[in-house]
Amino acid sequence: MDIGIFIQTDDIDDMVRQARQIADEGFSTMSVPQIFGVDAITMLGIVAREVPELALATAVIPTYPRHPAMLAAQAKSLSHISGGRFTLGIGLSHQIVIEGMFGMSYEKPVRHMREYLDVLLPLLDNEPVSAEGETLTFRGGLAFNSPPTPVVIAALGPAMLKLCGRRADGTSTWMTGPKTISEHVAPAIREAAAEADRPEPQIIASIPVCVTDDPGPALERAATQFEIYGGLPSYRAMMDREGVDGPAGIAVIGSADEVVERVHGFVDAGATLVNAVTFGTSDEQAATRQALALANRG
Repeated sequence: MDIGIFIQTDDIDDMVRQARQIADEGFSTMSVPQIFGVDAITMLGIVAREVPELALATAVIPTYPRHPAMLAAQAKSLSHISGGRFTLGIGLSHQIVIEGMFGMSYEKPVRHMREYLDVLLPLLDNEPVSAEGETLTFRGGLAFNSPPTPVVIAALGPAMLKLCGRRADGTSTWMTGPKTISEHVAPAIREAAAEADRPEPQIIASIPVCVTDDPGPALERAATQFEIYGGLPSYRAMMDREGVDGPAGIAVIGSADEVVERVHGFVDAGATLVNAVTFGTSDEQAATRQALALANRG
């Protein structure tokens, strides 16, 4: 079973410390988000030099605020620094963020992502671009080569999953349960990849995880800590598909054996990597990492 750890911190010393611990515990990948804090790729460039055996990923960088040529330059730089250990995770973000905070149009998000990939992917493949879309244009190239940079997209809806399967290396999910991965995500993205004669796509399932002897408070904590995701349309649709009331219904909570069994359920559903977002008390988070590390080695 391939398990990675998802962390969020704005302190570079803390990020390096956690990365070192993640690698020492035998996990394969460390993923970091791009929200409203420090720049994820900049931070991972330092981690790449300090922890050379760990694979690194973003989960995920919103596309709208960064021109794809600029993001390509950043991603290629990190792939170069890390010797090809970086996976670029990108996503649309949400209408409330893109329109409400950035004042940008969220109209036709699938068109936006398609035009974004028209620029981003060739540049990541060390090729020049001449692309003129309705919303994005770039003509030129980047004056340095780098190792290949896999691209995964936070794709949940049918149209985005189809685009992702045909153009990208996989998808990165959040607040999506095993039933939905098995019945919706995996079939859609695999079919699209097969139609485009592409390799089997990655399906990265990021999930909240807590090993605890007292699940009641952990469920309450999950409901509170992750409450915002229950109100965002794309995640709400996934929770409705799963048949749960909110984020606490997606969170994996229980004893060490129960947690490992449920994580295995995501793999059985089609996930190629489970990204654990550990939460709870410090003791619970330590117990969670211990249980997942044992499962990962097994």
